[in-house]
Amino acid sequence: MNDVSALGQTGSAVESDRTSTGKEHFEVLDGLRGSAAILIVIFHVFNYSFGWDTPLSLMHHAYLAVDFFFGLSGFVVAYAYDDRWTRMSTLQFFRIRLIRLHPLVLVGATFGLLGYLLDPFGKGINQTSTPMLLLAYVTSLLLLPSPPVGGRQDESQALNGPAWSLMQEYLGNIAYALILRRLRALTLGIIFGVSGLLLIWVGNVKGSLDGGWGYPDIWMAPLRLTVSFVMGLWLFRIQGRIRRPKIGLLSLSVLLVVIFQAPKFPNAGGLSFNGLYDAACVLFLFPLIIICGAHSNAGAGMMRLCKFSGRLSYPLYITHIPFVYIIANFAHTRHPAKSVLLTWIFLLLPFVTALAWLVLKYFDEPVRVWLTRRYGIKRTAA
Repeated sequence: MNDVSALGQTGSAVESDRTSTGKEHFEVLDGLRGSAAILIVIFHVFNYSFGWDTPLSLMHHAYLAVDFFFGLSGFVVAYAYDDRWTRMSTLQFFRIRLIRLHPLVLVGATFGLLGYLLDPFGKGINQTSTPMLLLAYVTSLLLLPSPPVGGRQDESQALNGPAWSLMQEYLGNIAYALILRRLRALTLGIIFGVSGLLLIWVGNVKGSLDGGWGYPDIWMAPLRLTVSFVMGLWLFRIQGRIRRPKIGLLSLSVLLVVIFQAPKFPNAGGLSFNGLYDAACVLFLFPLIIICGAHSNAGAGMMRLCKFSGRLSYPLYITHIPFVYIIANFAHTRHPAKSVLLTWIFLLLPFVTALAWLVLKYFDEPVRVWLTRRYGIKRTAA
């Protein structure tokens, strides 16, 4: 990537956005991370509230946003840390990543507990003994699999369902620091290819890749992580050999909407076209989107939006689900008119977005700055 000013989409010179270490931001990838987070919130609130097979079941394949996040994470982690291992220990890397990720894990677990206890529509659903609920909260704080609690569908992160992917993110970072960073691009490509074949088989057998978040199919979580995280590392290592198409945030975000909103495909001839579609998105479309986004500049008009969207993506993803549970319990216990439920949903969406911003601005970022200074860690691009 050039150190000189990049040309914006309007053709005028735009100063490249940079991290505190002097590296350029992948601003379009930041924006895409935000787009994917918003789409998965829409997926959760509409499907939890209206059911999974109704005309208002939106973003049928948005569970694939997790695979997209894993791919982005692998790419950005490689960019931020591949060239730092001569001056950074493994312990320092783990400390940096904990500071980056764990403050919001604590917030998400606490919101999850409060939502479970205070949900006015969950009194007959959220039934769990106090010791078991306390254990679920402690394990959620530590980002460990929690015991099942009433009303949570055997989720491995019972109080804050989306945190299952953060647990996998931690495993990916551990694998990167101990093993994956030492591997050549060819070896990473082989791992991606072999695990990708297994992913195709799983998608065909199960009929989708929507798994890993619950105990019955928790084994899918490390598979989905391996495929996409290794793919991201591999893409970063080989990006210099790939032609660099430039497609802006808006076009790539629309492509994500199309991918996620695609219908559920039927089985035919002994094949699950729905599962094969999911696998094709992960193995072919997401790498294409990441490469296009990495080699694109947002331009002056879009850079601020990309930065805002990227900063908001993680807090939005990790804090929204307790409020989705409340709306869903309202829908299933009170059976409101469709118009009433839609009104509450359209109020919920800006509410969880604003709350995520407040958490980011007044908790996450100040805490990370304090911890970074406390431990003398130089801030990074990731």
